Amino acid sequence: MGERAVDNIQTNGNKKEKSFRFPTAFSILFSLTILAAMLTWFVPAGQYEREFDESLGREVTVVGSYQQVEPNPQNVWDVLMAPIAGLYDPESNTANAIDVALFVLIIGGFIGVVTATGAIDAGIGRAMTRMAGHEKWIIPLLMGLFALGGSTYGMAEETLAFYMLLIPIIIAAGYDSVTAVAIILLGAGVGVLGSTVNAFATVIASDAAGIPFTDGLVLRLVILTLCFVATVLYVMRYAASVRRNPKASIVSDQYEADREYFLSQRDAETLPFTRTRKLVLILFACTFLIMVWGVLAQDWWMGEMTALFLASSLVVGVVSRLGEVRFVESFVGGAKELLGVALIIGLARGIVVIMDAGLVTDTLLHWSEERVSGLSSVAFINVMYWLQVMMSFFVPSSSGLAVMSMPVLAPMADFAGVGRDLVVTAYQSANGLVNLINPTFAVVMGALAIGRVPYERWLRFMWPLLLILTVIILVCLSLAALLG
Repeated sequence: MGERAVDNIQTNGNKKEKSFRFPTAFSILFSLTILAAMLTWFVPAGQYEREFDESLGREVTVVGSYQQVEPNPQNVWDVLMAPIAGLYDPESNTANAIDVALFVLIIGGFIGVVTATGAIDAGIGRAMTRMAGHEKWIIPLLMGLFALGGSTYGMAEETLAFYMLLIPIIIAAGYDSVTAVAIILLGAGVGVLGSTVNAFATVIASDAAGIPFTDGLVLRLVILTLCFVATVLYVMRYAASVRRNPKASIVSDQYEADREYFLSQRDAETLPFTRTRKLVLILFACTFLIMVWGVLAQDWWMGEMTALFLASSLVVGVVSRLGEVRFVESFVGGAKELLGVALIIGLARGIVVIMDAGLVTDTLLHWSEERVSGLSSVAFINVMYWLQVMMSFFVPSSSGLAVMSMPVLAPMADFAGVGRDLVVTAYQSANGLVNLINPTFAVVMGALAIGRVPYERWLRFMWPLLLILTVIILVCLSLAALLG
């Protein structure tokens, strides 16, 4: 969950050394909230007019309607209120994070109950015995499944349910928590980056741009394929080095502590894989399958998914005959383990609350509008990409960024001689890339907190891959713009 920014004094004979430790995720996010509040004192306040779009079912930005308004600089009290408003603001018309935070807590309770049955430990022991010598192939397989979810329906918050399931399996296979987090976060994230029919990114953005969402599909498939292959190879290379030498892990200092935490002090291989435990694991797997079915076919979201995990907890408790006292203790203990994650989600959302309340989000969009006017096709799409990268830090929501920016920026493609679909592709690629590391994106900070991966270690792991993916995306966009 991060490390304290303290000076660790180590004595070596008569010599003392000080080593800096990076701030925790809480400190990073709160510092960004303060920075966002400071921006509201210097960046001019402004707003676009918005009108309700029947086809999208939401308000969209009106092109050419930007005007400066009375500033609303955020003060100390606003900064303190931001995480609270981020979790739940009854006066806000924007999405709050309380539903995601509650989802995480209930998942924690569900995992706690399943863990108490011994099914996970026994299952890991059996799986590792049967997978001996072939563990590396679990990485591309799982990343492919998550990428499919990301590309088709924008799988993001839903992935939070999988970390406590997969991290023990990956660690038991001889890898580290970074590998496990990368499989889920990068798998789904690259899928979103190369969205094909993602209703929360591609479809909304295309509608807002006034084009069919199938326009540009071939280019997106190319970007998805190239980025997925590059990411899988990157993760497999890192995982192989960790397995050969645990000291190669970027969290090597907590390697043994992570094994003890995620695998518990019991020897998974000595636990009998009884019929009851098999049934619990079947119920466990069915819960996730039902969740995916509900999201895809029944329009479920956080409320329904939370209820599903609560119901599954009760069923598992009855089937395994835990008893009322042990069930409650296991559920509450599991939820407590993820309490910090739930708080981080609210803190991350608070940054966006400050930006919106300070009336500077639209100003950043207006500045972007001015920067792309009069450029050549290749220069236009490259600048468009980097503008979307910048805005994604402040508006991590793919749907939110789409309805805010596409009505303004997509029509400019007509003057640059490129298709509007290319602007949509630049938007979703930029947003997807940034959300692999974005500290304002609750999914990133929540995943790192669950995996006990400090944020600065994640950045260290990610920066070579970010360069690789950026090159792939910009080459694809530039060639598409050039070939017209």
